Amino acid sequence: MAGQFQGKVALVTGGSSGMGQAAALAFAREGSRVIIADRDIDGGEETVRMIRQGGGEATFVKADVSVADEVEAMVKRTVEVYGRLDCAFNDAGIPGRRLGTADCTEEDWDRTMSVNLRGMWLCLKYEIPRMLEQGGGAIVNMSSVVGLMGSPDDIDYNVSKTGIVGLTKSAALEYARAGIRVNAVCPGMIATPMTEPVDESDELSWEERAKREVPMGRRGKPEEVAEAVVWLCSDAASYITGITMPVDGGILAQ
Repeated sequence: MAGQFQGKVALVTGGSSGMGQAAALAFAREGSRVIIADRDIDGGEETVRMIRQGGGEATFVKADVSVADEVEAMVKRTVEVYGRLDCAFNDAGIPGRRLGTADCTEEDWDRTMSVNLRGMWLCLKYEIPRMLEQGGGAIVNMSSVVGLMGSPDDIDYNVSKTGIVGLTKSAALEYARAGIRVNAVCPGMIATPMTEPVDESDELSWEERAKREVPMGRRGKPEEVAEAVVWLCSDAASYITGITMPVDGGILAQ
């Protein structure tokens, strides 16, 4: 497949569904060979099938980003299969249980931080050395609008996404002169499998909430986030590093 990523290799964690799957498909559309990493084997293999069906090249690697050995093996496998690593979209994450500061348990806190924040750091820890070896690369981390604004409840999730903003900025500054760009996307209300469940105590559906809270009046599509990710990894964004890009229909502009 011809495109702006022809000859390049992209790694997408959390690529079995939602925004990760959409980004994997977008990278493949632009000519990249793609490694899909996820704990969900069936979903990951489905993403690979979709890419191959469209004429692209992709491989699935089972990986839990909260486990250092598995993240290290994920990056090693990427290089074994395709010889290099040019772009990474660190998307893997889990939702919290929507508990407030005093109600969040230590188990909830540790579980969310292990995947969302520690897992993000582990991805950077093993992706960056490979990119250094080949002289550069581009990384996009998945944060959230709640990483850039105050939000009640869901304290473990909110703090994990705020931590990703700091992690992104620090890594961007550390490796800017080495040719590695590190940015983050901060989606708002996006229609994905992870956000579909609505708590029984909620009075409004996601669609109703979006009409009320989002200036554009709707939820975003995974593909709209994917386009931002691909752009940030492209040469069109060659002078951009350390930013946190909202993809939120205008929420943060209010």
